[in-house]
Order: sequence, then C-alpha cells, then structure tokens
Amino acid sequence: MKTVLTIAGSDSIGGAGIQADIKTISANGCYAMSVITSVTAQNTLGVSGIHDIPPEFVEKQLEAVFSDIRPDSVKIGMLSDTEIINTVADFLKREQAENVVADTVMVSTSGHRLITEDAVKTLVEKIFPVADIVTPNIPEAETLTGMKIESESDMKAAAEKIMSLGCKSVLVKGGHLKNTAADVFYDGREFSVFRNVIIDNPNTHGTGCTLSSAIAANLALGHSMAESVENAKNYVTGAIADGLDLGKGRGPLNHFYKNKF
Repeated sequence: MKTVLTIAGSDSIGGAGIQADIKTISANGCYAMSVITSVTAQNTLGVSGIHDIPPEFVEKQLEAVFSDIRPDSVKIGMLSDTEIINTVADFLKREQAENVVADTVMVSTSGHRLITEDAVKTLVEKIFPVADIVTPNIPEAETLTGMKIESESDMKAAAEKIMSLGCKSVLVKGGHLKNTAADVFYDGREFSVFRNVIIDNPNTHGTGCTLSSAIAANLALGHSMAESVENAKNYVTGAIADGLDLGKGRGPLNHFYKNKF
C-alpha cells in the first residue's frame, strides 16, 4: 500500500487539518500518517485557540515516521511560525522527501489567521524550494504576489509569479471568485484550467486541506501532477456535492461519500 504523510494542525471538529487529511488519504486508497504541528480549538463557527507543538517535538515526530515507514508523498498544511517552518523544511530537504504538496494555509475558512506575518516570508523561502506543488487560494495568492486577482487571467499571472518564488508547480484555487469553480494549474511550461460545476453548498470547511491531501494521495499512487490535480478536484467536488450538513456554521465535507456508512 502506498503511504502519505500529512504535516499539519489538528482540527477538533474533524473537518479540516490532520483529521480531514487522514480521511482524504484513506478515501483515496493510501495509508495515512501524521505529524501534528499545532492543536487548534475550533468548530464550524470559527477558531477559538491555537497551541503550537514545540519545534523539537515536531522533528521527533518526523524522525519517527521517516525512520520506519518512509512516505511515498508528503502533504504540508498549517505551519504557524518560523521555527516550525524551518524545522519541517530542513528535515524534508535533508531526507530528500518526494512528491511534496504544500498547502499555503494562512487563514481558516471562518476567517481566523493561522500563520504569523513574519512566517509567510519564511514559508516562501524554505518550504517552496522543497515543494513539488503549492496550492494557494485567491486570498493566499494575493498575499504571495501582492496583486489583486479577479479573473482567470489574473490567476494565470499570479501562478507565474508564484512559480518564480521557487516551487516546481502551482495550483491557484479559484473558489473565492464569483461565478466560477475554476482552478489554474501551471507547471512552468503550460497552463491547465480545471473547471467543475458550481455547487450551491455553504458547507466547505476543510476544502483546501482535502484538495491538497487528495493530490498527495494521487501522486503516491503514481499519477502525474496534472492527473493528480484533476482527480483531486473531482474528488472534492463530489465531497461537497454530497450535501453533508453538520454544525451551526460552515460545515465539513463528506470525505467518504463514495462509500457511505
């Protein structure tokens, strides 16, 4: 069985972060492993607290995984401060980790900031060079590029700018734009635009975590980057379309919509 490691924060409601990653990786046919970087107190209404794991213990978790079951791919999620970012980046570089998917987690679906201002610069400088793909949404892409993104052409321009920051490919997610469900993928040579139907469902808690984990699972299974992105986008679309409705705010997706209990 192919193995995927997720390096991310914990979500107590189970819809995002480590919990969503494990569900997604499992639903896509791989064995999931985890390194927890932060513990959050959150639900569908928002984030009420964040407790970071000491960097030295983050590294201890990484060592435990790589020394026993080396992952076929790695998904990086919430890295909230510079020390944790440096620890993760240096370890993955040293171990020459393969198929690294970096979800540039900056703000939660409910609008809570999940990374310090100074950590964004470190994220770009240290994580991007070890990443095979980064997956920013529109607000994150705007932060990374300093430009306003209001159209698919803007997304393409942003993707080119983000590529210049050192990653090998980029997926700019267009879910924050009106009247589109298009994501723009750029590998440094050509663009691919992945479009799906717009689903009228406000329950999108953990969508970004789910997408990046699905990409990592598909890479572990041997699919190309473009195929992995397309398969992951279709999976997320199905998980949203299933219509799961839990909680008092933005609810989670149904990660196991293909095999309901």
